[in-house]
Amino acid sequence: MTLRTRLHRVWRVIADHPLARIGPGLITGVADDDPSGIATYSQAGAQFGLNMLWTMPLCFPLMAAVQEMCAQVGRVTGKGLAANIKAAFPAPVLRVVVVLLLIANTLNIAADVAAMGEAGELVTGIDRHVMTLLFVLVTLGLQVGLAYHRYVVYLKWLTLSLLAYAAVLFTVHVPWGEAAARMVWPRFVLNASSAAMIVGVFGTTISPYLFFWQASEEVEDMQRRRGRPLTMSDPATVRAELGRIRWDTWTGMLFSDAAAWCVILATAVTLHVAGITDITSAAQAATALRPLAGPFAFAVFTIGLIGVGLIGVPVLAGSGAYAAAEAMGWREGLERRFGTEPGFYGVISVSVLLGLAIQYSPISPMKALFWSAVINGVVAVPLLAVICLLVTRRSVMGAHTAARWLVVLGWVTTALMGLAALGMLLPS
Repeated sequence: MTLRTRLHRVWRVIADHPLARIGPGLITGVADDDPSGIATYSQAGAQFGLNMLWTMPLCFPLMAAVQEMCAQVGRVTGKGLAANIKAAFPAPVLRVVVVLLLIANTLNIAADVAAMGEAGELVTGIDRHVMTLLFVLVTLGLQVGLAYHRYVVYLKWLTLSLLAYAAVLFTVHVPWGEAAARMVWPRFVLNASSAAMIVGVFGTTISPYLFFWQASEEVEDMQRRRGRPLTMSDPATVRAELGRIRWDTWTGMLFSDAAAWCVILATAVTLHVAGITDITSAAQAATALRPLAGPFAFAVFTIGLIGVGLIGVPVLAGSGAYAAAEAMGWREGLERRFGTEPGFYGVISVSVLLGLAIQYSPISPMKALFWSAVINGVVAVPLLAVICLLVTRRSVMGAHTAARWLVVLGWVTTALMGLAALGMLLPS
């Protein structure tokens, strides 16, 4: 048996595994817990202890409802979120959203690749800048050089890296009774600092880039399977597809939300208890865990960081490219070749390379990290309102407008994130 034959058989085993057939919701969920997200959750646990655990149970139904609405927009209309906004709202609305999205995404990419480089140095001993460059070349090479369906299978296997954060809890003492109590009745002073943390947590959990990615990946998935928009499909197909979207989205968001909760809890019972309340990177959180929770906790936290980064960076770059391409009227798609879609792949390349360049500039990607999450939380507010309006318009969704309870959850999300943003104006 030749080496090529053996590799082909390995590929078929991986590609035929049930995990490989899970839809876009799983990738979206894990990309939500990218290194910048892990750093924000670590800071929440380190600074406020158990008193930020309540944010995750609250976030779960809200984030799942929003992502389901975005998925429905893509699958029902056969167009991405930006294309639908362009058709239904004045042009300045989309331009502002896309510009802010690209800025926030680039800062997020910079923070993510920096954290991955630091984590790589911790694991291998190789200089962090060399490791950062290596990770950038890998993620950029996959997106530009391969059709998405050829490497998404491996990204889905990398989603298992989120289990690392649950594993950390087996190495430390957790006061489960107190944790349960703080989830229901947290103790903290509501001021500018705590409000900014809440906005940061919500902003990194319910992030604009995930909205665009989820809708566009439903379109890509439909086109790969040679399907049609649900506005042109028979009732049986509509029921089956909407049911698949709901299951896929809510399970993916549950996986993401549970992992984030584990990060907050793990850092609360280790770093906060030890008096370490200022975390500027996920890699710093991993390093601080070593003397407090042992080498195993350090290892799984660090390796998990690299795994989620390899998923998060392509999603960040890809979401911005989809939004920009739809806004500009370019053809887009990760299944298309680089030479045929220079604008789409140009946005991906520039975003990732700018993120890399920030590592060598006076700008600290780790200092910008938390505030990029805050920016996401603020930008998400008007965008959420736009999404809630889109999914209720028959001119957009035809007969398949979103269920009323989904729309209600969407407006609740908009209101809560808006109030949290206003809370940042409170005195310190």
